[in-house]
Amino acid sequence: MSCLRRASRLTRGLSSSSAAEAETLPPPRPSAGRRVVVTGLGAVTPLARGVGATWDRLVAGRCAVRSLAAEDLRFPEEAAGRTLEQLPSRVVAAVPRGKGEDEFAEDTWTKDKSVSGFISYALCAADEALRDANWLPSEDDKKERTGVSIGGGIGSISDILDASQMIIENRLRRLSPYFIPKILINMASGHVSMRYGFQGPNHAAVTACATGAHSIGDATRMIQFGDADVMVAGGTESNIDALSIAGFSRLRALSTKYNSSPLLASRPFDCGRDGFVIGEGCGVMVLEALDHAKERGAKIYAEVRGYGMSGDAHHITQPQSGGRGAILAMKRALDQSGLHVNEIGYVNAHATSTPLGDAVEANAIKSVFGDHAASGDLAISSTKGAIGHLLGAAGSVEAIFTVLAIHHGLAPPTLNLERPDPLFEGAFTPLAAPKKMSIRAAISNSFGFGGTNTSLLFSCPP
Repeated sequence: MSCLRRASRLTRGLSSSSAAEAETLPPPRPSAGRRVVVTGLGAVTPLARGVGATWDRLVAGRCAVRSLAAEDLRFPEEAAGRTLEQLPSRVVAAVPRGKGEDEFAEDTWTKDKSVSGFISYALCAADEALRDANWLPSEDDKKERTGVSIGGGIGSISDILDASQMIIENRLRRLSPYFIPKILINMASGHVSMRYGFQGPNHAAVTACATGAHSIGDATRMIQFGDADVMVAGGTESNIDALSIAGFSRLRALSTKYNSSPLLASRPFDCGRDGFVIGEGCGVMVLEALDHAKERGAKIYAEVRGYGMSGDAHHITQPQSGGRGAILAMKRALDQSGLHVNEIGYVNAHATSTPLGDAVEANAIKSVFGDHAASGDLAISSTKGAIGHLLGAAGSVEAIFTVLAIHHGLAPPTLNLERPDPLFEGAFTPLAAPKKMSIRAAISNSFGFGGTNTSLLFSCPP
């Protein structure tokens, strides 16, 4: 018998043996399918450090958009001034820094040399969320059942700029050994995990402007599947730098018409919108299995009822004109939740203040909600009028706003909505002022470059 024939017979024998063994193996353990609730909130936003101050200023109609200053660019004075003059968009929504009660104390969170801006925001927001949830376990078994899912959109462009300059100036030997850890997006999750000793899933989504929402949705699935009892989830971004602003400007994505009147620049759904205002910050939720939360007597803000995802399969930056991707994401979240469209009281729209994106989303909402949207019983707003577009952190901060809308029975406003787009008519119009109302369930939309779409559906506590 030739070597080839013997090898062929041996292979057939192994294949049949493996198949027989596979037939006798038990099926995989089914997913836990547990209900998931929100028990803690933390935020660092352009309005304030802290969830309470941020929410109060949001519903009071405060706007955090301001003029871009030369010192924001963190260049030498001459280079900063020269660069500032070249940037087409000169409005930003930056996190307020300082020692005040509602300001971000940068030195407190960046003592470790491996911590960059977006990581420091995540550490601060996670600390607030965990304390709010009263979940700072010391027992090993509880730490092993607690995970982290915090993503980011870009990482630390400013550190990349600094390192590039060192190479240009032949100062490569002075490059920090912490350079790579400072720019890796998963290090936000890593630092939170290390700070508290959490040994559950350590995960980081990177899906552009849908990152924060995907991070929350993924964390929900991890709890439902039984990988963890508690997850610290959200998105973070620190990108007020020359390269980020220049890059988005070259895409013609940023507002340029309101450089002299920054408070008016972010105007979702308004006829005068001309692009988004770049922002930064972080939003973090503590998610928990319902049975686990009840057992320890945790307060519950809301339940995560649905997590819908889709892809446009259309264009790198532009949504498909019919809004099919957004429609699919919302419908899938609704299907998963078991709720009817008429049971949704509020939609926190992704609307970034771009001419095309806002119109596509508005039509998608109209398509999904139909008569309910036209009835006036569905409140719609985009909170980006107040805080700009936080990119990778947008989805998580806006998810927090959606949860608080349910918790407080108050839908937040859309700032600068002076002339709503003509596609709105009758009762189907975004809120220009906060609206006190009972909200039993709400949706938060987040869409990103690459055609990635996410809808999170929250409901009142079970």
